[in-house]
Amino acid sequence: MEKIIKAAVERGASDLHIKAGDVFRARINGKLVPLTKQRLTPDQTRAIALKLLPNDEERSRVERLKDFDCSWGMPGVGRFRVNVLRQRSSLMIVMRVIPFAVPTLEELKLPPVTARLAELEQGLVLVTGVSGSGKSSTVAAMLNHVNQNLHRHIVTVENPIEFLHRDVKCSVTQREVGVDTESFSIGLQAALRQDPDVIVIGEIGDSETLDTAIKAAERGHMVLSTLPTPDVTSTLSRLHSMFPPQEREIGRIRLAEVLRGVVAQRLLPRKEGEAACRCSRCSPPPPPPAPSCASPSASPRSAP
Repeated sequence: MEKIIKAAVERGASDLHIKAGDVFRARINGKLVPLTKQRLTPDQTRAIALKLLPNDEERSRVERLKDFDCSWGMPGVGRFRVNVLRQRSSLMIVMRVIPFAVPTLEELKLPPVTARLAELEQGLVLVTGVSGSGKSSTVAAMLNHVNQNLHRHIVTVENPIEFLHRDVKCSVTQREVGVDTESFSIGLQAALRQDPDVIVIGEIGDSETLDTAIKAAERGHMVLSTLPTPDVTSTLSRLHSMFPPQEREIGRIRLAEVLRGVVAQRLLPRKEGEAACRCSRCSPPPPPPAPSCASPSASPRSAP
């Protein structure tokens, strides 16, 4: 298994699929390609899943739960975000490749405005894009920029922890949902009491997390998070829909007062052997920010 995973990573795979009754597959340059000829049995797939789990507690959890997330590292190759699921009464594993090295903004060829957004002292900044568009890498590069250039306390709440950040100029505290804290909302509430300068939320997925993120920005913290939305307009629509109906008007005003920018990106395929290219559009709300999204009829402006 480890030889197959290593070969896939060397070929530039972004994801690996391991399923009972099928061959090993990897997503390379956007295409899901087979890596082996021999199909896996349910017992083989289960053995691989248990090998990827770090301790007996998590091994027992995967037996009880239908879906399970964790992280796994392979020395000299990389780290992986692992999702173990059940399908047709057997296990399947999907592994997202996370490089050991934290990327830089320059390596990802992100526009200069991304650095300016990362350096903000207060407000909410969102990185958006469909699944697999590189949101986690962009957030990691923005944090790396802060860590290399500013003296701040960064607190992350992730599920699971993906890129590992060493303390450079910043003190970086990384917490994993289910291991270090019970949920995004609980971890975020706790972060407010941990003297943070920058708070990173893996994803804003519900109204409670959104409300706490806005509160954190209102209190003077820099909040960075992601949403699985394809562009700026759909991002604002998604955020608006998260507010309870009776709170949407005031919620829109609160959001407009703290939202500092949205980086919407997608990956463009390149020819064989080259990494995918990010296409980013950044929309920092014009000052004053409130009119840009406080009005239901307003459209965000975009700048390349």
